[in-house]
Amino acid sequence: YVIKPLAIANRDRNRLDVRVHPALISKGHLLSSVSDVYNAIYLRGNNIGEMMFYGLGAGQMPTANAVYSDIIDIVAKTKIESKITDNYSFNKRLSMKEITENKLRGYIRFSAVDKPGVLAKISGILGSCKISIASVIQKDRKQKGAVPIIMMTHEAKEKDIYSAIREIDRLDIIKSKSVIIRVED
Repeated sequence: YVIKPLAIANRDRNRLDVRVHPALISKGHLLSSVSDVYNAIYLRGNNIGEMMFYGLGAGQMPTANAVYSDIIDIVAKTKIESKITDNYSFNKRLSMKEITENKLRGYIRFSAVDKPGVLAKISGILGSCKISIASVIQKDRKQKGAVPIIMMTHEAKEKDIYSAIREIDRLDIIKSKSVIIRVED
């Protein structure tokens, strides 16, 4: 995986899912090769398949300003207007989808004490929140104190993942706030 800052827009029936966040994407994905001063727009549609437009960006601040401005415009105008031909046009009102309604696969990093039962407590809470674990990595501790525990989850409701993390972070075995990064396909 590589980590990339993504602006994502999806239409889910009559709702619009718009978000900006860092995400892990597979090294085999087209967007994984975009770096330095280059930007890309990756499109996936039923009729067009997958397409990517790639080129030089305007720079850090102009690009951030343009993305922010576009998102504000989308939120302010949740009405999509499109004219396909002179004889056919449509106007359809879309509502915004709450980000907590999304499903996601997650990379979660916990910082926990190294003692028996820690993984059982964490995985028990994840399981009670309907979150399935895809993989776990826990390195040997090099010194006394906390050890990192890395988990990749299967797809789950975002609100359930954040609920579980809040509950786990309250445990006395957790030494610092847990980190989650979305995994996008």
